[in-house]
Amino acid sequence: GKGPVRILVCVEDEYPLGPIAGAISRAFPVFNRKTKSKKADAVEDGDNGEEEEEERMIHVTFLDSKGRVVKNEVEINAAREASEGVRLACRLVDTHPEELTSTAFAQECHDLFDEDDTVTIEEIVGEELKEKGYGGIYNVGKGATEPPRLVIMTYDPPKDVLTEENEEQSAITLVGKGIVYDTGGLAIKSRVGMCGMKHDMGGAAGVLGGFAAAVRLRTPRKIRLMLCLAENAIGPESVRNDDIITQYSGKTVEINNSDAEGRLVLSDAVAHATQHFDDSDLVVDMATLTGAQLVSTGKTHAAILTNKEELEHTAVKAGLVSGDLCYPLLYAPELLNKEFNSKVADMKNSVKDRSNAQCSCAGHFIESHIDSKYIERDGGWLHVDMAGPGSKAERGTGYGVGLVLSLVGAPGFSSRS
Repeated sequence: GKGPVRILVCVEDEYPLGPIAGAISRAFPVFNRKTKSKKADAVEDGDNGEEEEEERMIHVTFLDSKGRVVKNEVEINAAREASEGVRLACRLVDTHPEELTSTAFAQECHDLFDEDDTVTIEEIVGEELKEKGYGGIYNVGKGATEPPRLVIMTYDPPKDVLTEENEEQSAITLVGKGIVYDTGGLAIKSRVGMCGMKHDMGGAAGVLGGFAAAVRLRTPRKIRLMLCLAENAIGPESVRNDDIITQYSGKTVEINNSDAEGRLVLSDAVAHATQHFDDSDLVVDMATLTGAQLVSTGKTHAAILTNKEELEHTAVKAGLVSGDLCYPLLYAPELLNKEFNSKVADMKNSVKDRSNAQCSCAGHFIESHIDSKYIERDGGWLHVDMAGPGSKAERGTGYGVGLVLSLVGAPGFSSRS
């Protein structure tokens, strides 16, 4: 459609505005490369036939139970930033891979935070990944024309937002799978199965959108974001089935399916986070990881796997509040890790029996790379497989932004003042 849109939302007094704003934003996609022809006479006069559309304005007004306009600044800011976070995530997921390369994705991060002195950005790129031991990310992305990258962003909240109560809060680490395109590698996908694989960076887009909104809301908690950016391409340098790689954890992995690449890149980041971030007691990884997720929990609920029962409850509650719904998987590493047994390496990267809780197995593969000292100090880990809810009708949904904002306790997002 064209022209401005005005939306009135009547909300119960206790219901937060942020999740509603995020839901509204999904209805107005940002990315579009369509062209519209003008009249033939305009073309004949030398016009190129492309029409520039005016920027469309969406005005949203929230009304309380008595019909009064909600003017609380904290709540309105939360709604605005949640909306922008969802729009960012949707735009990235919808962007085609020729445009959104691993390099371009990293540049998006710099553009977001170059003028924000609360955020620092570090990148490990290409051959440097190999030299420093990030065998998962490096080997998945080495066959592409653009180099693989691990982008690490750190948000340190300004002192004026900290109180005695939240100053002692431990940091939270977010990890996103950013496979900008997934051909399946040498275990190539089918013609039909490959279409839509530009969405395989939906986990990275979701955590980035949530991180960006949390930063702008000046969340009083240290947050780190790790994006594993790579293209799983086909070329002379592509990783092969039967290759053995060494992950950042030090464990060796026999590749028996180059199309099970997401767990390889995430495992490097999770190993890094649990080895080096002593101030963090929660690592959350998010990914469009498995088709089996849709079988396990459906198209609207992400599948979650965690090493702590209380964290499982927290995640489900955060999903209900934010609208990014999630539901627990079977947690049984003692029964399922045998699916990855290898004769020549510490493990294979894909299961032997695809009918044996495959979605849980994929999560347990990542968990097996968590540093043992992190487990000893009772660190928490939450895996979110959002292959289903990450997209709908060929568009990104912005899944993950609201879940992140709820988990990190962004001001004004999960509750009313």
